[in-house]
Amino acid sequence: MSIATAPESPGDRLVSGEAVELDVRVARLGSRVLALIIDAFGQVALFMFLVVLAALFRLVSSAAGLFDDGLGQAVFTVILATVTLGYPAFFETVLRGRTPGKAAMGLRVVRDDGGPVRFRHAFTRALVGMTLEWPGLLLPVVTWVASLGTMLVGRGGKRLGDWAAGTIVIHERTPASWGWVPAMPPPLRGWAARLDLTGLDDSLALAVRHFLARNREITEPSRTALGRALAREVAMCTTPPPPPEAPGWAYLAAVIAERNRRASVQLVKARAASASVWPGLPAAGGPQLVGPFEPAPASHPLRPAVPR
Repeated sequence: MSIATAPESPGDRLVSGEAVELDVRVARLGSRVLALIIDAFGQVALFMFLVVLAALFRLVSSAAGLFDDGLGQAVFTVILATVTLGYPAFFETVLRGRTPGKAAMGLRVVRDDGGPVRFRHAFTRALVGMTLEWPGLLLPVVTWVASLGTMLVGRGGKRLGDWAAGTIVIHERTPASWGWVPAMPPPLRGWAARLDLTGLDDSLALAVRHFLARNREITEPSRTALGRALAREVAMCTTPPPPPEAPGWAYLAAVIAERNRRASVQLVKARAASASVWPGLPAAGGPQLVGPFEPAPASHPLRPAVPR
């Protein structure tokens, strides 16, 4: 489900590739500037700490006759890259799209399709930010104006780094707002064990998982329309059909949870086979991928139930 900005109110709301409006607020200039200022204090503190370490290193190496101007320039370059490139890339990767400044302002970087960012996205954003935006080592005045202009008039409030990485910054106060993680509804456990999932591809499974996790942000009747469409697609490529009494959300959750359970079983078998060949590797019995059942909140169920 690719996500784009709604044309009628650019940057304020998002719509899915199925033209379903998602109630997700795009971060605008004000909140992002405040997050940048907070991160700037953190980067200054990191810079001072690294400078102190570099000074101690210079004293030690100079006493041994190993320090010269070339080494000093190399150390300064490493410090500058660590502060301007490493700081945002590290935190956005580890904190799943957040730096300390973004966390304080309730912001998160996500992919254009709504998924979490990975290292390549964080590194691309940081690299463009370092060279073109802040501090802007290449044509700073020109690129500052260009990045500011894209945030003000462009769709989705994207800066140059967001366009390069395929990301967008949204308001998200707490991780809990990412929604309910699909788990197996107990009444459907026996039915799900008989499912033939060979026709369910990764893209459809990911679309269903995203819908279940975020459907509290979709207003009716769009939520039901999108849920029915996904349920029909899943029913066309899986057998047996859903039980007549199963709510829509429970049917989709059971399919995804069963798929995850089978993947975890295969992973355990693969680890056991690897451990038999290479005894030094961890044996089977690692953490389970499928958690305990949690009933969906009242805002989650698709209404009406999945058509039969």
